[in-house]
Amino acid sequence: MIRSVTVPAAGVPFKNNAAYCVGTGRMGLALQQEYLDHLDLVQEAIRFRYIRGHGLFCDDMSIYRELDSPEGPRPYYNFTYLDRVVDSYLARGIRPFLELGFMPEKLKSGEQTIFYWKGNVTPPNDFDKWEILVEHTLAHLAERYGHDEVATWPVEVWNEPNIGFWAGTMQEYFHLYEVSARAVKRVDPRIPVGGPAICGVDTEHWLRSFFSFVTENDLPIDMVTRHCYAANQPRREGFYVHHSLRKNDIMIDELRETRQIMDDYPRIAGLPLHITEFSTSYVPRCPVHDTVYNAAYIARILSEAGDYADSYSYWTFSDVFEEADVPISVLHGGFGLVGLESIKKPTFWTFAFFSRAGGELVYRDENLIVTRDGDRYAIIGWHADATTDQSAEPISYNLRLPGLSSPQCLLLKQSVGGKHANPLQTWSNLGKPYTLDDAQRRILRASAEPLQRDEKLFAREDGWLEVSVSLPSNHLCMLEITPVEDRTVTYAGFDAREHYGLE
Repeated sequence: MIRSVTVPAAGVPFKNNAAYCVGTGRMGLALQQEYLDHLDLVQEAIRFRYIRGHGLFCDDMSIYRELDSPEGPRPYYNFTYLDRVVDSYLARGIRPFLELGFMPEKLKSGEQTIFYWKGNVTPPNDFDKWEILVEHTLAHLAERYGHDEVATWPVEVWNEPNIGFWAGTMQEYFHLYEVSARAVKRVDPRIPVGGPAICGVDTEHWLRSFFSFVTENDLPIDMVTRHCYAANQPRREGFYVHHSLRKNDIMIDELRETRQIMDDYPRIAGLPLHITEFSTSYVPRCPVHDTVYNAAYIARILSEAGDYADSYSYWTFSDVFEEADVPISVLHGGFGLVGLESIKKPTFWTFAFFSRAGGELVYRDENLIVTRDGDRYAIIGWHADATTDQSAEPISYNLRLPGLSSPQCLLLKQSVGGKHANPLQTWSNLGKPYTLDDAQRRILRASAEPLQRDEKLFAREDGWLEVSVSLPSNHLCMLEITPVEDRTVTYAGFDAREHYGLE
């Protein structure tokens, strides 16, 4: 079946926040060279504005320390690694979206930890010391990078306190939020602070309780944060965890419901909503993350999430990530847009395409958007099929678009799917090596690039452009249409059609 669409001449602003923020593993991983190599790749193609991850106060960052003294333990603060990490971010055009967590060894009240790297998730043994830690850290950053700069860095209090990332009670989290938010505002009242950074468990109860607490106690709050994942129940097979996925509009429904809850509280209604983590599976050993299906699935979310959320931070940009131990192989189902050895995964291109979308939305449905920036069209299409049935009928369009400033245009198309930009298939063809030699590395990096084609596109006599789009199962594509000034006649004696077969 072919869908015939006449695209209107004018549309609405495209609320495209795909490149606002991206996730990372714990902050200390930014001290590794491969991590920085991967950040260079995503910043060159996507240009994320912010980066958010765990572990700011974990002991590998060495910020909180105590010295013995006659009066008892005396805190001191070491910002050597924090400065190194933030410097590396800013040098790459990305700012920190600070998450306050987890608990330093000297401030822990218990032994409960998470992950291979044992982030402590217990409440502080002294809330006053925690409050001073937050204030000293933000004050140091403001002194080093300038108050005007740090005032643009959002601060989120903790991570997923509604599940095993917080060993305390809800009320203890609310107290943590209270002392943290007040500490942030003492450094600079312009610094945005918020929470509760929950995942999708008991969501409405947590949001309403948090909003009531903040309102009743007149606490600072500049944004609301939460997380969204699309996975159904896990199925474990050996090293891996497999997930089927819910419908790919489920996250949009969750964001709409969150906005409706926020609207019930006058102090909360209209605040920015930041999704500080989202992905398909919530497990870093799920092969779906490495697939072309994942790339097409995520595209639907990026096409609509901006209608409700001011950011939606994909978890994560890199497979330099150690929550479930050090990665076992170059591709292993990790969260990243970039696999080990700098292999771009298919979903890398989902974000790269949306980062090039136009600012005006002139058409959108569940499989395609058409955007415009003045004299240029950008069209993104996707077809996510959980059955992986490559013989399934393609989704096809005949698009009719108002013409641009020249009757001759360049139509540039990039495609992801099948054998193109599918390094997981190439890795399988290579025998699934754990590590790569030079030849394998070159092959895999080349296999990760989209198929690119181009052609001349001429407006019809009535001035309209006509474009066909075909989306096979588990494919993603981007088409860009730009006007061309044809200078062929200025090249005397160069008859490309006659001598070289050019059109």
